Amino acid sequence: MSKTEIIAEAGRQEVVITHWLKAPREKVFAAICDPEVLPQWWGPSRLSTRVEEFNATDAGRWRVIQSDDSGHEFAFNGVYHLSTAPSMQVRTFEFEGLPERHVAMETLTLTEKDGGTLWTATSVFQSVADRDAMIASGMESGVREGMERLGEYLLSV
Repeated sequence: MSKTEIIAEAGRQEVVITHWLKAPREKVFAAICDPEVLPQWWGPSRLSTRVEEFNATDAGRWRVIQSDDSGHEFAFNGVYHLSTAPSMQVRTFEFEGLPERHVAMETLTLTEKDGGTLWTATSVFQSVADRDAMIASGMESGVREGMERLGEYLLSV
């Protein structure tokens, strides 16, 4: 597997996440658009993932809920603004667990590279404070483990 790189420059409203996956981008795109596959790789394995709503098409809505062994729930939601197979998605992303609800705009680009797929996700937050709150929420560890789990899933199918 490849290392996940998370770039969050001081004073900027964005986070850029890159990860190389050993799979063709068509396969990666299919895995991220399938609500039955999503729980197999989304976030850390210590949390169970339930897909409440998932329509990865233009104007489609999504909502995913994760829970820990104690029953604490962490919900995420958004709307797809563009879904162009197999190369790009643009959607909103909201972590419902932050004290104030702030929406980020995410652009995911899947690029064929070195016999696999380079995942590049850029999230633009409404403010630097919003971006910092998301990072402080533990986002980085969840993203890293989720990317590793996605890579493992793709190798198994």
